Amino acid sequence: MAHVLAAKICPPSISKLLPGNKNRWRFGCHAVLPSQEVSSSCRRVMLCKSLVVAVLSLNCRLTPLPVLAEDKSNEEKEEEEGVVGAIKSLFDPNEKTRSGKVLPKAYLKSAREVVKTLRESLKEDPKDIAKFRRTADAAKESIREYLSNWKGREKVASEESYVVLEKAIRSLASFYSKAGPSAPLPDEVKSEILNHLNTAEEFL
Repeated sequence: MAHVLAAKICPPSISKLLPGNKNRWRFGCHAVLPSQEVSSSCRRVMLCKSLVVAVLSLNCRLTPLPVLAEDKSNEEKEEEEGVVGAIKSLFDPNEKTRSGKVLPKAYLKSAREVVKTLRESLKEDPKDIAKFRRTADAAKESIREYLSNWKGREKVASEESYVVLEKAIRSLASFYSKAGPSAPLPDEVKSEILNHLNTAEEFL
């Protein structure tokens, strides 16, 4: 009864003729109950909310795209610059040292080889004759090549690494010229030469 009283009555509509009487019409009406109206309204509200959420979600996903594109562009630029820098460095005849100076790559390579091989030779145990001879020969070869290519060259003659390496080589040559080529190297001479090598390495 409560639903009937609260119903919303629509305007009357003609449905069909009453049987047995051609001149009489039967009027009908359509009632919309409040529960039906509320249900329909709720569906509309929920649909609107769903659409809003979908639009906001789409916007959130699309917004970072320009930033990502920009980041990608920056990464590509950095990668390209790195490749170009590597190519330039490959063909550049010079190289920056630890001390910040720019010197010929060929000189640095040769000087570093002297430091490496001579140090290994000095630290090798003379009792292991085969290994000692092998390291000594490598040191002699690197010193010979270094001196033949860079001795007295104005480009590097005033460099700290050159000056200190020359001291190390002279100390070694001076000892063997006095004691003989097969004389064992004293610890004090070894220590002096190793100190020169460590100092030279700091400038390479």
